[in-house]
Amino acid sequence: MNKAVRDVELALALALYRTMARIRAFEDAAEEASKGGVAAFGASLSEAKVRGPLHLSTGQEAVAAGVCAHLKKSDLLTSTHRGHGHTIAKGAALDRMMCELFGRAPGYNGGKGGSMHIADFSVGMLGANGVVAAGIPIAVGAAHALRARGGSDVVACFFGDGAINRGPFLEGLNWAAVHALPILFVCEDNRWAATTASDATTAGAGALARAEAIGVPGAQVDGNDVFAVWEAAGRLLAEVRKGDGPRLLHAITYRVKGHVSVDAAAYRDAVKHDKELERDPLVIAAQRIATRDQLEAIGREAREEVAAALKIAHEAPWPEAKAAYTDVQDTGAGRWRG
Repeated sequence: MNKAVRDVELALALALYRTMARIRAFEDAAEEASKGGVAAFGASLSEAKVRGPLHLSTGQEAVAAGVCAHLKKSDLLTSTHRGHGHTIAKGAALDRMMCELFGRAPGYNGGKGGSMHIADFSVGMLGANGVVAAGIPIAVGAAHALRARGGSDVVACFFGDGAINRGPFLEGLNWAAVHALPILFVCEDNRWAATTASDATTAGAGALARAEAIGVPGAQVDGNDVFAVWEAAGRLLAEVRKGDGPRLLHAITYRVKGHVSVDAAAYRDAVKHDKELERDPLVIAAQRIATRDQLEAIGREAREEVAAALKIAHEAPWPEAKAAYTDVQDTGAGRWRG
Protein backbone atom coordinates (compact mmCIF):
# COMPACT_ATOMS: atom_id res chain seq x y z
CA MET A 1 0.00 0.00 0.00
CA ASN A 2 1.52 3.33 -1.04
CA LYS A 3 1.60 6.42 1.16
CA ALA A 4 -1.09 8.25 -0.86
CA VAL A 5 -3.55 5.41 -0.27
CA ARG A 6 -2.71 5.31 3.43
CA ASP A 7 -3.21 9.07 3.69
CA VAL A 8 -6.62 8.84 2.03
CA GLU A 9 -7.67 6.04 4.36
CA LEU A 10 -6.45 7.94 7.41
CA ALA A 11 -8.25 11.10 6.29
CA LEU A 12 -11.47 9.13 5.87
CA ALA A 13 -11.10 7.44 9.27
CA LEU A 14 -10.49 10.77 10.98
CA ALA A 15 -13.45 12.35 9.19
CA LEU A 16 -15.76 9.57 10.36
CA TYR A 17 -14.40 9.84 13.88
CA ARG A 18 -14.86 13.63 13.82
CA THR A 19 -18.53 13.29 12.90
CA MET A 20 -19.09 10.83 15.73
CA ALA A 21 -17.20 13.03 18.20
CA ARG A 22 -19.32 16.06 17.27
CA ILE A 23 -22.53 14.04 17.73
CA ARG A 24 -21.38 12.66 21.08
CA ALA A 25 -20.35 16.10 22.36
CA PHE A 26 -23.68 17.61 21.30
CA GLU A 27 -25.71 14.84 22.92
CA ASP A 28 -23.72 14.98 26.16
CA ALA A 29 -24.19 18.74 26.40
CA ALA A 30 -27.89 18.55 25.53
CA GLU A 31 -28.39 15.91 28.21
CA GLU A 32 -26.60 18.02 30.83
CA ALA A 33 -28.55 21.13 29.79
CA SER A 34 -31.81 19.24 30.19
CA LYS A 35 -30.84 18.58 33.81
CA GLY A 36 -29.56 22.05 34.63
CA GLY A 37 -25.80 21.97 34.12
CA VAL A 38 -23.10 21.91 31.46
CA ALA A 39 -20.01 22.34 33.62
CA ALA A 40 -18.06 19.85 31.54
CA PHE A 41 -18.37 22.24 28.61
CA GLY A 42 -17.12 25.29 30.45
CA ALA A 43 -20.53 26.73 31.24
CA SER A 44 -22.81 26.83 34.26
CA LEU A 45 -26.60 26.88 34.16
CA SER A 46 -28.75 27.45 37.22
CA GLU A 47 -31.72 25.58 35.77
CA ALA A 48 -32.64 23.19 33.00
CA LYS A 49 -32.49 24.96 29.65
CA VAL A 50 -33.81 22.22 27.38
CA ARG A 51 -37.59 22.03 27.53
CA GLY A 52 -39.70 19.06 26.54
CA PRO A 53 -38.77 15.50 25.52
CA LEU A 54 -35.15 14.87 24.59
CA HIS A 55 -34.38 11.59 22.84
CA LEU A 56 -30.62 11.07 22.72
CA SER A 57 -28.72 9.13 20.05
CA THR A 58 -25.71 8.53 22.32
CA GLY A 59 -24.04 5.26 21.33
CA GLN A 60 -25.60 5.21 17.86
CA GLU A 61 -23.18 7.67 16.26
CA ALA A 62 -21.61 5.16 13.87
CA VAL A 63 -24.84 4.66 11.92
CA ALA A 64 -25.36 8.36 11.20
CA ALA A 65 -21.68 8.98 10.44
CA GLY A 66 -21.17 5.93 8.24
CA VAL A 67 -24.24 6.50 6.10
CA CYS A 68 -24.13 10.28 5.79
CA ALA A 69 -20.47 10.25 4.75
CA HIS A 70 -21.75 9.09 1.35
CA LEU A 71 -24.48 11.70 0.98
CA LYS A 72 -24.20 14.85 -1.10
CA LYS A 73 -25.69 18.13 0.05
CA SER A 74 -28.42 17.71 -2.58
CA ASP A 75 -29.34 14.25 -1.28
CA LEU A 76 -32.27 14.13 1.12
CA LEU A 77 -32.72 12.60 4.55
CA THR A 78 -35.60 11.86 6.88
CA SER A 79 -35.08 11.09 10.54
CA THR A 80 -36.81 9.96 13.73
CA HIS A 81 -37.60 11.31 17.20
CA ARG A 82 -33.98 10.36 18.01
CA GLY A 83 -32.56 12.45 15.20
CA HIS A 84 -29.79 14.72 16.48
CA GLY A 85 -27.04 12.47 15.11
CA HIS A 86 -28.54 12.24 11.62
CA THR A 87 -29.05 16.01 11.55
CA ILE A 88 -25.47 16.78 12.54
CA ALA A 89 -24.03 14.18 10.14
CA LYS A 90 -26.03 15.74 7.27
CA GLY A 91 -24.43 19.11 7.91
CA ALA A 92 -26.80 21.12 10.12
CA ALA A 93 -25.38 23.86 12.34
CA LEU A 94 -24.84 22.97 15.99
CA ASP A 95 -25.65 26.44 17.27
CA ARG A 96 -29.05 26.58 15.55
CA MET A 97 -29.81 23.06 16.79
CA MET A 98 -28.93 24.04 20.34
CA CYS A 99 -30.99 27.21 20.05
CA GLU A 100 -33.97 25.08 19.07
CA LEU A 101 -33.50 22.84 22.10
CA PHE A 102 -33.32 25.95 24.29
CA GLY A 103 -36.50 27.33 22.73
CA ARG A 104 -34.73 30.39 21.33
CA ALA A 105 -35.64 32.38 18.22
CA PRO A 106 -32.54 31.55 16.09
CA GLY A 107 -33.39 27.84 16.31
CA TYR A 108 -34.29 25.91 13.19
CA ASN A 109 -37.99 26.16 14.04
CA GLY A 110 -37.80 29.55 15.66
CA GLY A 111 -37.57 27.92 19.07
CA LYS A 112 -41.11 26.57 18.76
CA GLY A 113 -40.56 22.99 17.67
CA GLY A 114 -37.89 21.54 19.93
CA SER A 115 -35.86 18.39 19.49
CA MET A 116 -38.33 16.27 17.54
CA HIS A 117 -39.01 18.85 14.82
CA ILE A 118 -35.55 20.03 13.78
CA ALA A 119 -35.16 20.30 10.01
CA ASP A 120 -32.71 22.03 7.68
CA PHE A 121 -33.82 21.92 4.08
CA SER A 122 -30.66 23.78 3.02
CA VAL A 123 -28.62 20.61 3.64
CA GLY A 124 -31.36 18.19 2.58
CA MET A 125 -32.47 17.29 6.10
CA LEU A 126 -36.26 17.05 5.77
CA GLY A 127 -36.89 16.73 9.46
CA ALA A 128 -37.02 14.68 12.61
CA ASN A 129 -40.38 13.13 13.41
CA GLY A 130 -42.08 12.39 16.69
CA VAL A 131 -44.27 9.63 15.24
CA VAL A 132 -42.73 6.18 14.87
CA ALA A 133 -42.39 5.24 11.15
CA ALA A 134 -43.85 8.56 9.97
CA GLY A 135 -40.63 9.49 8.18
CA ILE A 136 -40.91 6.50 5.85
CA PRO A 137 -43.79 7.74 3.64
CA ILE A 138 -42.24 11.22 3.61
CA ALA A 139 -38.97 9.74 2.36
CA VAL A 140 -40.74 7.62 -0.25
CA GLY A 141 -42.64 10.66 -1.51
CA ALA A 142 -39.39 12.62 -1.72
CA ALA A 143 -37.72 9.75 -3.57
CA HIS A 144 -40.58 9.62 -6.06
CA ALA A 145 -40.14 13.35 -6.66
CA LEU A 146 -36.41 12.87 -7.22
CA ARG A 147 -37.07 10.14 -9.75
CA ALA A 148 -39.52 12.36 -11.64
CA ARG A 149 -36.97 15.17 -11.64
CA GLY A 150 -34.13 12.99 -12.85
CA GLY A 151 -30.50 12.98 -11.75
CA SER A 152 -28.53 10.93 -9.26
CA ASP A 153 -29.79 12.33 -5.96
CA VAL A 154 -31.09 9.85 -3.41
CA VAL A 155 -32.97 9.76 -0.11
CA ALA A 156 -31.66 8.20 3.09
CA CYS A 157 -34.56 7.21 5.34
CA PHE A 158 -33.63 6.50 8.97
CA PHE A 159 -36.03 4.69 11.28
CA GLY A 160 -35.85 2.51 14.37
CA ASP A 161 -36.58 -1.17 14.79
CA GLY A 162 -40.01 -0.35 16.23
CA ALA A 163 -41.02 1.12 12.87
CA ILE A 164 -40.95 -2.25 11.12
CA ASN A 165 -44.02 -3.27 13.12
CA ARG A 166 -46.06 -0.36 11.80
CA GLY A 167 -48.01 -0.02 8.56
CA PRO A 168 -45.87 2.69 6.91
CA PHE A 169 -42.95 0.23 6.73
CA LEU A 170 -44.87 -2.21 4.54
CA GLU A 171 -46.56 0.53 2.54
CA GLY A 172 -43.39 2.56 2.05
CA LEU A 173 -41.09 -0.29 1.05
CA ASN A 174 -43.74 -1.77 -1.23
CA TRP A 175 -44.22 1.52 -3.10
CA ALA A 176 -40.47 2.08 -3.32
CA ALA A 177 -39.93 -1.42 -4.73
CA VAL A 178 -42.80 -1.22 -7.23
CA HIS A 179 -41.50 2.08 -8.61
CA ALA A 180 -37.75 1.35 -8.18
CA LEU A 181 -37.25 4.55 -6.22
CA PRO A 182 -33.81 5.99 -5.31
CA ILE A 183 -33.93 5.44 -1.56
CA LEU A 184 -31.80 3.75 1.08
CA PHE A 185 -33.85 2.61 4.04
CA VAL A 186 -31.74 2.53 7.21
CA CYS A 187 -33.12 0.55 10.13
CA GLU A 188 -31.23 1.85 13.15
CA ASP A 189 -31.92 -1.14 15.38
CA ASN A 190 -31.04 -0.08 18.94
CA ARG A 191 -32.96 -3.06 20.35
CA TRP A 192 -35.26 -1.01 22.58
CA ALA A 193 -38.75 0.28 21.93
CA ALA A 194 -39.23 2.86 24.65
CA THR A 195 -39.09 0.67 27.79
CA THR A 196 -39.58 -2.70 26.09
CA ALA A 197 -36.90 -4.91 24.58
CA SER A 198 -37.54 -5.09 20.84
CA ASP A 199 -37.24 -8.86 20.60
CA ALA A 200 -40.27 -9.18 22.85
CA THR A 201 -42.50 -7.45 20.32
CA THR A 202 -40.99 -8.33 16.93
CA ALA A 203 -41.57 -11.73 15.33
CA GLY A 204 -39.44 -13.33 12.65
CA ALA A 205 -35.93 -12.53 11.50
CA GLY A 206 -36.31 -8.75 11.57
CA ALA A 207 -35.98 -5.77 9.27
CA LEU A 208 -33.85 -7.20 6.47
CA ALA A 209 -35.89 -10.38 6.11
CA ARG A 210 -39.10 -8.36 5.85
CA ALA A 211 -37.53 -5.99 3.32
CA GLU A 212 -36.29 -8.85 1.15
CA ALA A 213 -39.75 -10.43 1.22
CA ILE A 214 -41.10 -7.21 -0.32
CA GLY A 215 -38.36 -7.16 -2.94
CA VAL A 216 -35.96 -4.72 -1.30
CA PRO A 217 -32.49 -6.29 -0.97
CA GLY A 218 -29.92 -5.05 1.46
CA ALA A 219 -27.38 -5.89 4.14
CA GLN A 220 -27.09 -6.34 7.88
CA VAL A 221 -24.17 -4.70 9.61
CA ASP A 222 -22.63 -4.05 13.03
CA GLY A 223 -24.02 -0.58 13.67
CA ASN A 224 -21.33 0.19 16.26
CA ASP A 225 -18.50 -0.23 13.73
CA VAL A 226 -18.43 2.97 11.71
CA PHE A 227 -16.12 1.47 9.10
CA ALA A 228 -18.44 -1.49 8.54
CA VAL A 229 -21.42 0.87 8.25
CA TRP A 230 -19.50 3.10 5.84
CA GLU A 231 -18.56 0.17 3.60
CA ALA A 232 -22.04 -1.37 3.51
CA ALA A 233 -23.82 1.96 3.05
CA GLY A 234 -21.44 2.94 0.24
CA ARG A 235 -22.10 -0.29 -1.64
CA LEU A 236 -25.88 -0.05 -1.26
CA LEU A 237 -26.03 3.64 -2.13
CA ALA A 238 -23.98 3.03 -5.27
CA GLU A 239 -26.63 0.52 -6.38
CA VAL A 240 -29.40 2.99 -5.56
CA ARG A 241 -27.72 5.78 -7.53
CA LYS A 242 -27.35 3.47 -10.56
CA GLY A 243 -31.12 3.10 -10.65
CA ASP A 244 -31.27 -0.43 -9.28
CA GLY A 245 -34.09 0.53 -6.94
CA PRO A 246 -34.36 0.80 -3.14
CA ARG A 247 -32.06 -0.92 -0.68
CA LEU A 248 -32.19 -1.50 3.09
CA LEU A 249 -29.37 -1.34 5.61
CA HIS A 250 -30.09 -3.08 8.90
CA ALA A 251 -27.62 -1.58 11.38
CA ILE A 252 -27.65 -3.26 14.78
CA THR A 253 -26.59 -0.85 17.50
CA TYR A 254 -27.54 -0.11 21.11
CA ARG A 255 -29.44 2.65 22.87
CA VAL A 256 -27.04 3.72 25.63
CA LYS A 257 -29.42 6.13 27.37
CA GLY A 258 -33.00 5.72 28.50
CA HIS A 259 -35.90 6.43 26.17
CA VAL A 260 -35.70 10.11 27.10
CA SER A 261 -33.03 12.06 28.95
CA VAL A 262 -34.82 11.81 32.31
CA ASP A 263 -35.35 8.05 31.98
CA ALA A 264 -32.88 6.16 34.22
CA ALA A 265 -33.69 2.93 32.32
CA ALA A 266 -33.83 0.86 35.52
CA TYR A 267 -35.81 -1.76 33.59
CA ARG A 268 -32.62 -2.95 31.85
CA ASP A 269 -30.36 -5.73 33.09
CA ALA A 270 -27.32 -3.97 34.55
CA VAL A 271 -24.82 -6.69 33.61
CA LYS A 272 -25.98 -6.86 30.00
CA HIS A 273 -26.04 -3.08 29.80
CA ASP A 274 -22.45 -2.77 31.05
CA LYS A 275 -21.38 -5.36 28.48
CA GLU A 276 -22.96 -3.33 25.71
CA LEU A 277 -21.18 -0.19 26.87
CA GLU A 278 -17.88 -1.90 26.12
CA ARG A 279 -18.77 -1.63 22.44
CA ASP A 280 -18.74 2.16 22.32
CA PRO A 281 -18.56 3.22 18.62
CA LEU A 282 -15.95 5.89 19.33
CA VAL A 283 -13.76 3.44 21.24
CA ILE A 284 -14.05 0.83 18.49
CA ALA A 285 -13.03 3.40 15.89
CA ALA A 286 -10.19 4.77 18.00
CA GLN A 287 -8.70 1.31 18.37
CA ARG A 288 -8.24 1.20 14.60
CA ILE A 289 -6.75 4.69 14.29
CA ALA A 290 -3.20 4.93 15.54
CA THR A 291 -2.94 8.71 15.67
CA ARG A 292 -3.95 9.28 19.30
CA ASP A 293 -2.90 12.92 19.34
CA GLN A 294 -5.22 13.64 16.42
CA LEU A 295 -8.10 11.84 18.08
CA GLU A 296 -7.65 13.83 21.27
CA ALA A 297 -7.55 17.04 19.25
CA ILE A 298 -10.75 16.08 17.44
CA GLY A 299 -12.51 15.39 20.73
CA ARG A 300 -11.33 18.68 22.18
CA GLU A 301 -12.42 20.65 19.09
CA ALA A 302 -15.85 19.00 19.19
CA ARG A 303 -16.36 19.97 22.84
CA GLU A 304 -15.22 23.52 22.11
CA GLU A 305 -17.63 23.78 19.19
CA VAL A 306 -20.49 22.58 21.37
CA ALA A 307 -19.48 24.96 24.17
CA ALA A 308 -19.71 27.82 21.68
CA ALA A 309 -23.16 26.58 20.59
CA LEU A 310 -24.28 26.47 24.23
CA LYS A 311 -23.16 30.06 24.78
CA ILE A 312 -24.98 31.23 21.68
CA ALA A 313 -28.16 29.40 22.70
CA HIS A 314 -28.00 30.66 26.29
CA GLU A 315 -27.68 34.28 25.13
CA ALA A 316 -30.06 34.09 22.17
CA PRO A 317 -33.41 35.93 22.34
CA TRP A 318 -36.71 34.22 23.02
CA PRO A 319 -39.27 34.13 20.19
CA GLU A 320 -41.52 37.19 20.06
CA ALA A 321 -45.06 36.63 21.27
CA LYS A 322 -46.47 37.23 17.80
CA ALA A 323 -44.45 34.26 16.51
CA ALA A 324 -46.99 32.01 18.23
CA TYR A 325 -49.40 32.86 15.42
CA THR A 326 -47.07 31.96 12.55
CA ASP A 327 -46.38 28.51 11.08
CA VAL A 328 -49.84 27.31 12.11
CA GLN A 329 -52.85 26.18 10.10
CA ASP A 330 -55.36 28.88 9.17
CA THR A 331 -58.73 27.77 10.53
CA GLY A 332 -60.52 30.87 9.27
CA ALA A 333 -59.71 33.24 12.12
CA GLY A 334 -62.15 31.46 14.43
CA ARG A 335 -65.11 31.58 12.07
CA TRP A 336 -65.61 27.86 12.53
CA ARG A 337 -66.76 28.61 16.05
CA GLY A 338 -70.02 29.88 14.63
